[in-house]
Amino acid sequence: MSELPKQEKEPEFDWLVLHDEIHAQHPDESTQDKFLRKVKENPFVPIGCLATFSALSYGLWSFRQGRRQMSQYMMRVRIAAQGFTVVALIVGIGISATRSTG
Repeated sequence: MSELPKQEKEPEFDWLVLHDEIHAQHPDESTQDKFLRKVKENPFVPIGCLATFSALSYGLWSFRQGRRQMSQYMMRVRIAAQGFTVVALIVGIGISATRSTG
């Protein structure tokens, strides 16, 4: 008769470990609390998102009204607002990384 193999420990997945570490920092945080914390940490990202949405909406409305020059202008503003949002996101990640390591 052959022996039964020893019970091996299941391998830990990196993403599970990361998930547990993240939730250990803020264990009793609701979705709304997390959203408000993120907005306080980097308020420029939601501002950029709102500016992008506003420029897109007004640009589409102008296009529908037949105001092509304003529509083109608002699409350019939208691109600038998207760039602002991406830069704000990258800067926020950089600040968070230096704050957590330093």
